[in-house]
Amino acid sequence: MPTVHHCSDHARFEIAIGEATAVLEYTRSDSLMTIHHTYVPVELRGQNIAGLLAKAAFDSARAEQLQVLPLCSYIAGYAKRFPEAGALVV
Repeated sequence: MPTVHHCSDHARFEIAIGEATAVLEYTRSDSLMTIHHTYVPVELRGQNIAGLLAKAAFDSARAEQLQVLPLCSYIAGYAKRFPEAGALVV
């Protein structure tokens, strides 16, 4: 299973496989994580990479007692499919 790296200095979660890197980008202010964008390169698609990034972001938000504002359509859909993630959405 690919490893998700949280690059908090760059406000992003990453999965790198070979030369390709998938990312989830966010901003944080006070008790809110706003997720702006999720990108998975073509060569990594179909492997649940976006789902792993989303889970890591929601797990991090939960651990830090943050609410999540999903501006990314993938993340909004993820929150609807997984109630534990949806519970964090504002």
